[in-house]
Amino acid sequence: MKQRIITGVLGAAGFLLLLMLGGWWFSGLLFVLAVIAFLEYAQMNRHHWKQPPVLIGIAVILYIFALGLSRQHVLPDSFLQDPDHIVWGLVLSSVWIVVSRNHFDIFQMAYLFVGAMYIGYGFSYMMQTIWKPHGLAFLLLVIFVTWANDSGAYFFGKRLGKRKLWPEISPNKTVEGSVAGIIFGMIMSVICFAFAPELGSMGKAVWLGIFISVVGQLGDLIESAWKRTTGVKDSGTMLPGHGGMLDRFDSLLFTFIVLHLTNLV
Repeated sequence: MKQRIITGVLGAAGFLLLLMLGGWWFSGLLFVLAVIAFLEYAQMNRHHWKQPPVLIGIAVILYIFALGLSRQHVLPDSFLQDPDHIVWGLVLSSVWIVVSRNHFDIFQMAYLFVGAMYIGYGFSYMMQTIWKPHGLAFLLLVIFVTWANDSGAYFFGKRLGKRKLWPEISPNKTVEGSVAGIIFGMIMSVICFAFAPELGSMGKAVWLGIFISVVGQLGDLIESAWKRTTGVKDSGTMLPGHGGMLDRFDSLLFTFIVLHLTNLV
């Protein structure tokens, strides 16, 4: 527990520091985190970073980031605007199936490509948020609500949890912990709106806090399902007490994808 708290505090401090330094610093940090998370994801299914399909996945993530910067007019409007070019990742991965003589098969290709898209767009949408009007305030809102949700679910679930939420996917998560997390997330959302009234009304604070918390918990369950499929407990060991980078950002990745697809950002 002590190790988990220390790692969480130090990691959060470093993350928030680079966030406050500005868009380019934060964008660079998120790209590095995206690559680390993808390498953990690849390693979960015993893929090494030197393998060409993994390198193709990293290139896909780089393109997604460049596309996001272009959409926010940070890069020239004419630069990398066509998302269809991402299909080159599928083309090159498919060619590698033949070159490797089926040592790398269609299922491995699908696993890596889906991971590159999911992780790439999750971190890219997080990055794009900072460049939008009131983007910093909204980004901090989502981060703080997600952290409150995770903390409430973890501590209350550990102490008071009795009914399993989804034992086939994540046996340690409980209904009581889930409800506590949503309540904590909603309260944190109200606090954030009080400090940043430009985000909207208190009514919006309540429903958005609940929405972010529910979506974040679903993102957590999605990563748990991945780990069940690959037979690992944690995505990595980079963060003592927390597991890997993907373990720490699982809720945020899914949340930012959903928020952008629903035009709530």
